[in-house]
Amino acid sequence: MSKIYLEDVKIYAYHGVLPEENIIGTYYILNLELHTDLWKASESDDLNDTISYADINDILHTEMKIPSQLLEHVAGRIITKIRSRFPQIDYIKIKVTKTAPPMQGEMKGASIELEKSFKPEN
Repeated sequence: MSKIYLEDVKIYAYHGVLPEENIIGTYYILNLELHTDLWKASESDDLNDTISYADINDILHTEMKIPSQLLEHVAGRIITKIRSRFPQIDYIKIKVTKTAPPMQGEMKGASIELEKSFKPEN
């Protein structure tokens, strides 16, 4: 099993159900895990034989710019976009954390996590 991780990607964006969340915005932390075969790249040392972290990062930033009410919707869009760009990916897991949710009490953040496997069922 080969994996690619993007960890603690911090992006300022405007998501939420409350109108002020779409005006004020806040920071979000994204963590992503991708499963794909990296052995060819391990032998060739060629970027064309792997998945570019920079391309994945660009997708994260592009999709986070599109306001949504729900973090689940944002995460689902990101998974769909990554998979359409890189069909060789077998599995994607993403965690999106809103660092300053408009809720009572002190907390590090509120998060959702979505994962999807693209391997055919046997």
